[in-house]
This record gives sequence, structure tokens and C-alpha cells, in this order.
Amino acid sequence: MDWLDALILGIIQGLTEYLPVSSSGHIEIVKEVLGVNLPAEENLQFSVIVHAATVLSTIVVLWPMFAKLCKSFFTFRRDNDFYYVCKILVSCIPVGIVGVFLKDTVEEIFGSGLMVVGICLMVTAMLLTFAYLSDLRAARRNEGKLTEAPAGSEGREIGWIDSIVIGLAQAVAVLPGLSRSGTTIATGILLGNKKAAVAHFSFLMVILPILGECLLDLKDMIGGEAADSAIGVLPLLIGFVSAFLVGCAACRWMIDLVKKGKLIWFAIYCVIMGVVCIVW
Repeated sequence: MDWLDALILGIIQGLTEYLPVSSSGHIEIVKEVLGVNLPAEENLQFSVIVHAATVLSTIVVLWPMFAKLCKSFFTFRRDNDFYYVCKILVSCIPVGIVGVFLKDTVEEIFGSGLMVVGICLMVTAMLLTFAYLSDLRAARRNEGKLTEAPAGSEGREIGWIDSIVIGLAQAVAVLPGLSRSGTTIATGILLGNKKAAVAHFSFLMVILPILGECLLDLKDMIGGEAADSAIGVLPLLIGFVSAFLVGCAACRWMIDLVKKGKLIWFAIYCVIMGVVCIVW
């Protein structure tokens, strides 16, 4: 991998980690287009780096909320913030089970070509469309109200059952082409949760699974073949910086888009890309 490939893949990772179009699916698409076919150990190294960058971008963008939640949880305050973190932990259980017991199966699916990516992108489009229609119906029900609520404030707060269902959606979204952010946000909207609350919950709940995956990958790298077959410092650095910077911008943008109910445009995009993948 040269520095230009690393730059492009870093940008794609940072952008699509937050936009509801599937980062894993688009990484596979771009690799196919660029003709990038990394050995397993080098692919592992690059994946750890760019995923760590997107976790860092989430923490930076949501820092006030993240710091407040951490302070409440680690001091056992038993307030709303403490229980919010508990809901995040509950939501991570399904994807944790998938990561521990079905990791090899998921990795086999990732190597099965763009047909699976195309089909999963179609499923992502369907979920986003359902969420858009649900939000549209809710907005029409509120038309008769005298006061207009702030964008993204319609709906209820995320409850315990909601966190479990959204967590199950995240577990299913490990498939390439099935957007994690799109699936979890659409699920939350369909459950009747506030759009802004769902966006924040979706981005915070992915921190632990990504860090867990990075730790597992690091374990495989240490002392293995990956230790003797590095991509190189420059491509890794470029991949990290580009994924982080683009991720910060994409995270802020996506939160604003969810509040405004603009997910339908991503549904259209996923349909187009899904058709391209299937035809390819």
C-alpha cells in the first residue's frame, strides 16, 4: 500500500463510519476499484489504525457529553448519566457475542465479494426508507401543535428495551454493506426515540466494540507475522490522520442530518451503490 491508497482509504473510513452508507462495504468497494489487495497481516494493521482514528474522532466531537458520562459512571453517582452508560453497555452485549463466537464466520463473509455488499446496501436503503416514513408520519401528527419543537427533539428518550433492540441491530450490522450507523439510527427512530438522542447513542455505543475489536486484532498482531510485515509508518500515519479529520467532520454533519430528517437521500444512494455492486 502506498501513501495515496492510504489517504483514500482513510478518507473513506472516516466519512462512511458515520454516514449511513456502510464503512465496511465502501472499503471493500474502493479496494476493488483501486486494485488494493493487501495481505491479511497488513490489512489487519491498517484496519486497527483507521478504526482507532474514528473512535478518537467520536470522543473529540462528543467530548462534553463523553466526559460527563465517564465522570458520572466511574464515580457511581447513580444519576441519569450513570444509567445512560449502563444502557450503552447493555447495547454492546449482542455485538460482543458476535465478535467472540462468530468472528471467523463474519470474516469469511467479508471475503465473499461485492454481491453480499450490494445486497446489504439494499437492506440499508430499506431500513433508512422505513425510518424516514416513520419520521414523516410523526411530523404530520405534530402539525396541529401550536408550538414547534426543536429539530430532533420529537420522540421519547432511549429506554432499556430500546438499548437492547438497537444493540441487536448493531450486531446484525457487522455484515459488509449493512451500515452500522444507518441500522442503529433507523432502528431507534422506528422505536419512536428522539432523533438527536438516537444519533448520539449510536455514535457512543460503537466506541467499546471498536476498541474491543482493535484489542483482539492487536493480540493477533503481536508476535505474529504482522510484526514482521509492516505496511510502513507513512501510509499508517496518513491513514490515521485522514480518517480522524474526516471522521470529526462527518460525525458533526451526520448528527445535524439526523436532526433534520434527511436520511432518505442516503437510502437513494445505497440503492444506486447496491445495484452497482451487484452488477459489478
